[in-house]
Amino acid sequence: MKTILLVEDEFGIAGVLTVLLEDAGYRVLSAGNGREGLEQLAANRPNVVVTDYMMPLMDGAAMARAIRADPAFQDIPIIMMTSVREDIVRQHFAGYTAYMRKPFQTEVLLDLIARIAES
Repeated sequence: MKTILLVEDEFGIAGVLTVLLEDAGYRVLSAGNGREGLEQLAANRPNVVVTDYMMPLMDGAAMARAIRADPAFQDIPIIMMTSVREDIVRQHFAGYTAYMRKPFQTEVLLDLIARIAES
């Protein structure tokens, strides 16, 4: 079973995505900000990180930079999901594997995660 680390500060979105991912057969680890995401990453090596961009304490770009800087985790795919335009996100961090603009269709996100998790 593939493991997804979901880093999302909006509880409603996190809850819906957790149910969708679990129903699709994934084990889901949850974190409410980048700091919690890094803690989850260190304790459980996920197959894919799906993260929001704008969050309190540590945003998705800062967390993703920390992941890419750590040789133990730098190969883990990162999907950045946000309502912020991709060109703006790329100014702060361009090392993500894929970008998903909010709001998104759940089928599109699930397909993207499946393709990345299996590669």
